[in-house]
Amino acid sequence: MTTTAETSRSRPLGLVRHSAVLAKRSLVKTKRSPGYLINGVMTPVIFLVLFLYLFGGAVSGSTDSYLQYLFPGILVMTTSLSGMLATGLNLNIDVKKGIFDRFRSLPIDRAAPLLGSVAADVVRYVVAVVILFGIGYALGFRVQSDPLSTLAAVMLAVVFGFCLSWVTVFLGVLVRDEGAVLAFSFVAFLPLVLGTSLSAPVDTLPGWLRAWANVNPVTHAMDACRALLNGGAVGDTVTQTLIWSAVLLVIFCPLAVLAYQRRE
Repeated sequence: MTTTAETSRSRPLGLVRHSAVLAKRSLVKTKRSPGYLINGVMTPVIFLVLFLYLFGGAVSGSTDSYLQYLFPGILVMTTSLSGMLATGLNLNIDVKKGIFDRFRSLPIDRAAPLLGSVAADVVRYVVAVVILFGIGYALGFRVQSDPLSTLAAVMLAVVFGFCLSWVTVFLGVLVRDEGAVLAFSFVAFLPLVLGTSLSAPVDTLPGWLRAWANVNPVTHAMDACRALLNGGAVGDTVTQTLIWSAVLLVIFCPLAVLAYQRRE
């Protein structure tokens, strides 16, 4: 005979509903302790200002033209940084505190706590992106394309950040030490975000770094957003970003759920 818990878990709508409830819980935590959101916003802003005034004249000849190049990369960095540093660490802390043990006693799908946490991060991404656009506008950034392309750039950055965050979700439920999760996130962040076209065109990089940047999925995301916001040729950058997003999601989402189930 099918139990209530099994019936609830077998319904996709139930998974969506339970994930939404747990996402709301995560957002309430952010309201009470906004440190992660502030860090996710302020760190990209610091990079934006530092890179703009340190490298603007050398790379583009002026800070105005360099801001047009730099801002789309910082946009992707905002969603990627938030996903890499916050999601896995928050989950790891909740698991260690026994909060997820309470979730296991409820008639909900095993994936709901993980999906709820990542869904809450999507809301945080959107908030961070809105703040970033406000700061970028104050510094002089102007969108050179149409509103539809702008929306596409934002959605692409958010989708990519959502999919990338499952890497640290997997790590957060697999590793029992929150320090290890944080250390891995920082170590992965440096080559993934800085070894890209973020601060300079890939063609200007040294050969070894250019080779990495050309295969780095974050580079494709940055180039796609840059083309969408500045009205340039998109080429296959959007397609490559979506493919990489799908690959990350297909691989690490099931692995994260399996790792969470094995912790029971």
